[in-house]
Amino acid sequence: MRVSRFFLATLKEAPAEAELVSHRLMLRAGLIRRLAGGIYTWMPLGLRILRKVETIVREEMDRAGAVELSMPVVQPAELWQESGRWQAYGPELLRFKDRHQRDFVIQPTSEEVITDIARNELYSYRKLPVNFYQIQTKFRDEIRPRFGVMRGREFMMKDAYSFHADGASLEHTYREMHDCYTRIFTRLGLRFRAVAADTGAIGGTGSHEFHVLADSGEDAIAFCPDSDYAANIDLAEALAPTGKRSPATKPMEKISTPGKKTISEVSEFLGVPPHKILKTLLVISADSNRWLILLRGDHQLNEIKLGKLAQFSKFRFATEEEIRAINSRPGYLGPINRGLGMIVDRAAAAMSDFVCGADEAGFHYINANFGRDLPEPADVFDIRSVVPGDPSPDGKGALEICRGIEVGHIFQLGTKYSQAMNATFLDEKGVSRVMEMGCYGIGVSRIVAAAIEQNNDERGIVWPAPMAPFRLAIVPIGAARSAAARETADRLHHELEAAGIETLLDDRDERPGVMFADMELIGIPHRIVVSDRGLKQGQLEYQGRRDTAAQQIPLADAVAVLGRLCAN
Repeated sequence: MRVSRFFLATLKEAPAEAELVSHRLMLRAGLIRRLAGGIYTWMPLGLRILRKVETIVREEMDRAGAVELSMPVVQPAELWQESGRWQAYGPELLRFKDRHQRDFVIQPTSEEVITDIARNELYSYRKLPVNFYQIQTKFRDEIRPRFGVMRGREFMMKDAYSFHADGASLEHTYREMHDCYTRIFTRLGLRFRAVAADTGAIGGTGSHEFHVLADSGEDAIAFCPDSDYAANIDLAEALAPTGKRSPATKPMEKISTPGKKTISEVSEFLGVPPHKILKTLLVISADSNRWLILLRGDHQLNEIKLGKLAQFSKFRFATEEEIRAINSRPGYLGPINRGLGMIVDRAAAAMSDFVCGADEAGFHYINANFGRDLPEPADVFDIRSVVPGDPSPDGKGALEICRGIEVGHIFQLGTKYSQAMNATFLDEKGVSRVMEMGCYGIGVSRIVAAAIEQNNDERGIVWPAPMAPFRLAIVPIGAARSAAARETADRLHHELEAAGIETLLDDRDERPGVMFADMELIGIPHRIVVSDRGLKQGQLEYQGRRDTAAQQIPLADAVAVLGRLCAN
């Protein structure tokens, strides 16, 4: 491909609103252009990359036995009302009425439509199992779209849905999809990790997320370097401390802590480590009751874990006025003489001689103890996020924490949707049974941004070879003035393309520095420079995108040498 027949739209600077590296580089490299908040046009260069991701995803899904179809983007509200998600999904579901005042949605996902297909088509056990997939545009009306295509409103997604006669069949396909996803992200050249995850709004009995590892990732991943254990931090279990709680050693005492409200302020003022301070939170549960949540001062409440407790399926934190209403003060809330229900984290339940709020501005208690100064914990649960050094739940070492960008998620849905929508089949005995169902998603457009977050430097994008828009760039120096450079570049371009190496020939009449900068910005893995000086010596200058220095290669063997370099 010649630049003169293609379309490059590089920028020297990215718009100020671009926060993440991937957003800035995608705009600067001309991969995308913003149309509206969270809605982007994929420019020719970006579309080449997107199509390469799609191709690998499609090939591996086909290899795994999935069957491709395409479902409507516009879906009738009746299906969503039938599944119960019409109200449950919330404002992210874009709803509208047609000219006949009938309700429709723009799909964010397609469980309802595919289940409708299943109940009408898969009437016998002989038609099961089956795994349908599509690669298609989705829309979620994010309240605050940001980070470019990383959290846009319109995005490209591969979603797949499997139907089964029993749980064993579902588990088999689930494992196949896990293996399929592993092959996809390996082929894409990404560093990734599969982690056990919460099922979230999709529902179901089990799930795994696939994360591209990057320091800028929104998700925290807990993993054990000494085993295969890995889980999203919302699911990773914080084990209870071993051994008995130490006995009280000193009487409780109320002391002055003027203006010290936070854990760090109290810790520094009293010279007490945060793990010896009891953190007390006041929350309002789904039934409007008030509860105290107790954690160690160096731990953070995991809202997902708390939300799994029945009475906290919906909860909120109390306002400052509500804290004052129980005769306490914000920043000094404590559990002594409260008379409220308490949910105590496992680690907090093992504390003794701890510091806690005294419910009076400027005061804390020291040397407080369960069973003596406040009731012995009755409701003890794992409600905190794990931290580095916590024991791994599999008993094989200590946990570490890394950051990841979720690009894939697989679910064992069970009968969540098939039961609600009466998707049944006749088994071998002619008995009607509800289908088991799986769901498997990949954020195709998100992968592009995640790959950039993982692979970039001060000069621009550094694409993994399978995702690069072109494998090799030819930069002729002074081609407008040198027939030899121009003709050699043209011949190499033709020969490399004939050899199956996707090649971009920069035939613009630009300064060398501009051409070099653009090729590095857009991240082409390999580059050769054709110049009169090199041609006189029978040499070309080669440099890989990750190389720190160029090397000379013989012109006579250029195609063979470059073929080997590109293959590596």
